[in-house]
Amino acid sequence: MHAILSHPALVDCRRLFLRDYEIYINIGVHDFEKKAEQRVILNVDLYIPLAMNTPKQDQLNEVVDYDFMRETIKERASQEHIHLQETFCDDIVSAMLAHPKVLAARVSTAKPDVYPDCLAVGVEVFRMKKI
Repeated sequence: MHAILSHPALVDCRRLFLRDYEIYINIGVHDFEKKAEQRVILNVDLYIPLAMNTPKQDQLNEVVDYDFMRETIKERASQEHIHLQETFCDDIVSAMLAHPKVLAARVSTAKPDVYPDCLAVGVEVFRMKKI
């Protein structure tokens, strides 16, 4: 997965990130997962061309706002029950790529409370717009 990050289109990009963003959502396929919200930890990397994300006036509207990541995740998480982390992860990465300045995105989700014998189970996806 990380070899993708050496793609020539990403060389002139700034990487914005959201680390260990913790939310509680209705997610899971098992009966015990459908009874209450579960803790999910998200990590997001956005790749934005420097030409579209380098402020000249030190103004927020010149860059991609971090709130975009948080609010987009909250919006999707507030919708109907999600069965699979894969679905949730794909939805989030698609929403990130819908931003006109974002060239590529990496999203990972992890459910840390599912199994007592491991730190977490999760999914990661990387996608890039066609250039």
